[in-house]
Amino acid sequence: MVSVVELLSLVLVSILWGCTNPLLKRGTQGIETVTRPSKLTQLLAEFKFLLLNFSYIVPFLLNQSGSLIYYYTLSTTELSLAVPVTNSLTFLCTLITGKLLGEEFGGKYAVAGMFLTMTGITLCVVSSLDPSKQNKAIV
Repeated sequence: MVSVVELLSLVLVSILWGCTNPLLKRGTQGIETVTRPSKLTQLLAEFKFLLLNFSYIVPFLLNQSGSLIYYYTLSTTELSLAVPVTNSLTFLCTLITGKLLGEEFGGKYAVAGMFLTMTGITLCVVSSLDPSKQNKAIV
């Protein structure tokens, strides 16, 4: 049985993860120009580049807040529902946000894939609802 709060938490996590993925990708642009002579100084220079880059750090912090919400939601939600719903919706949010930012949409079958993904998510949610509440809603 899934509550409305749990379901909304999973949707919020998906939005936070999915919408920040393309922004994180954009925020890392330019890191390939950072070069240092040794591996350690290279690592430190890249770390500094990311920490001081607000177009990376803000989406990163939003993404991590999604992880905190997800961790909390897993303590109350069935794993068999939380994982497929969150991962599928994250994928959809990533595609949509990427498209809004001008990225390639994913080919001619992307819309069909999105429809099938939403159908699968709907089936997962409906199957996890309390059967006694489903009967009352029908009557």
